[in-house]
Amino acid sequence: MAEYAVWAPEKDRVRVLVDGETYAMRREPGGWWRADVEDNGPGSAYAFLVDDDPTPLPDPRSQWQPNGVHSASRRYDQNSFWWTDQAWTGRTLAGSVLYECHIGTFTEEGTFDSAIEKLDHLVALGIDMVEVLPVNAVDGPRNWGYDGVGWYAVTENYGGPDGFKRFVDAAHARGLGVVLDVVYNHLGPSGAYLDRFGPYFAGSNIWGPSLNLDGPWSDEVRRYAIDNALMWLRDFHVDGLRIDAVHALRDTRAQHVLEQLAVEVAALEAHVGRPLSLIAESDLNDPKMITAREGGGLGMTAQWTDDIHHCLHSVLTGEGQGYYSDFAEADLAGLAHVLTRGFLHEGTWSSFRKRTHGAPVDTARIPGHRFVTYLQNHDQIGNRATGDRLTQLLSPGILACGAAILFTSPFTPMLFMGEEWGARTPWQFFSYFPDEGLREAVRTGRTAEFAEHGWGDVEVPDPNAESTFLDSKLDWTEHEQEPHATLLAMHKELIAIRKAWPELSDPWLDEVAVDVHPEARTLVIHRGRLRVLVNLGPEEVALDLGATITRILLASEPTASEQSDITLPGESFAIAVLAE
Repeated sequence: MAEYAVWAPEKDRVRVLVDGETYAMRREPGGWWRADVEDNGPGSAYAFLVDDDPTPLPDPRSQWQPNGVHSASRRYDQNSFWWTDQAWTGRTLAGSVLYECHIGTFTEEGTFDSAIEKLDHLVALGIDMVEVLPVNAVDGPRNWGYDGVGWYAVTENYGGPDGFKRFVDAAHARGLGVVLDVVYNHLGPSGAYLDRFGPYFAGSNIWGPSLNLDGPWSDEVRRYAIDNALMWLRDFHVDGLRIDAVHALRDTRAQHVLEQLAVEVAALEAHVGRPLSLIAESDLNDPKMITAREGGGLGMTAQWTDDIHHCLHSVLTGEGQGYYSDFAEADLAGLAHVLTRGFLHEGTWSSFRKRTHGAPVDTARIPGHRFVTYLQNHDQIGNRATGDRLTQLLSPGILACGAAILFTSPFTPMLFMGEEWGARTPWQFFSYFPDEGLREAVRTGRTAEFAEHGWGDVEVPDPNAESTFLDSKLDWTEHEQEPHATLLAMHKELIAIRKAWPELSDPWLDEVAVDVHPEARTLVIHRGRLRVLVNLGPEEVALDLGATITRILLASEPTASEQSDITLPGESFAIAVLAE
């Protein structure tokens, strides 16, 4: 006997269709409907009939949609998978190096099982946690993942729920944690049947319908999101969640849904006995996001920090269009600021937003590891008109300089798949909806969005074309060739040095100092007794560090040092140890 349940608080009648037979459901308190049915066990097909509508609807909490998001749900037994990670004690975000990947383009096959074959590469690189773009059920054969509508189901495109569990289990066997990207700020445009059951939606944002987090009946809608988060952490053994665009979560209740989530994840963490991380993608520049609840904050473990990326990108590339404008104007001084403060906009004017933005970070209380930062990520590449990576924009020397700044920073560093060897394959925006009208809307909408961000004169690849998706797959033969092999070796050395020297994992921002010379295009970053010397200019420079240099840990080009002086070639970096 199996229990079927669905939340439909304002409906007069709900029935469940199980393996072709229809059963009446009983109304229970709180708007739930339930029925006990003798079915065929796990794999049984079921759907709901609401009021007098003859259309069978998939379960909003379906954990398995093998035939697509419009089809009947299938019962899935979370306890049937044979886990081998009983000895896994987890990974803390503090001190970790992250690696973001999209399963569909990470390998040629684009599956969880083929991704497992590349995990040893990540171990050799020095990665601690793999951050996987959304894997929930979406309408169509390919997508970034942010148009998901079956939040509780793993897409069959990559191998379904058991495939994801195999991936997590294999990662843990290699000492790798797994962070999953989840989307609670909107649902995709095709297959989102939640509003047929109840008041799940409260308007929409630029991406699609948004959840009712604070209106009538919102208690169960909040549970819908929070229970989903707990499911990934508990049933799929995931070690953390990256929560997409939390600034788009509209919630006016006394306890914000993110804080409620932090409370419940802390309880689950105590139960499972391993650290569980919550990483917010936030555009608010609000330190409360990453302030502990005991300090009056929302209690997120960390947040993505675009200000650091934007400063790095503008300094390295010289680009200043669209939202890069303020960062390009701030130049090296702005980069020095974010390396010691986290945010550039901290209650200051944002020309892109045409208003003041953000608030200052208390660097004595908030450690730098709560800021996840990067030179590239899926958004910052994919939201370029042609999806071109920094490899297409920068010389190998400047790429190495950017990596040195990233991995010697006090923040939590993250790589985007292929970045470690300077992949030349683009990562473009792609999707494919079966509905032709939706495909055209995506095509025109993305073109307009690119134009808004300063790409109006560039031909945008058709996001619906299969070639756009295929072109975005990594070429795993590249890293064996030059200059990719040298850049890969450089990343391995940088990560190893970061882990070997406590000065580089020290997260306290008020212990960091940065000297810049705008004309010479140099930075000297102070990390305890270490100095990270970066020459972004084309000409050789001589620097006096004011103390005896005892050792050069790593240099991207041959350097000469004597006493306190060091000569640095153009477009190169060095990490020096000073006498104590």
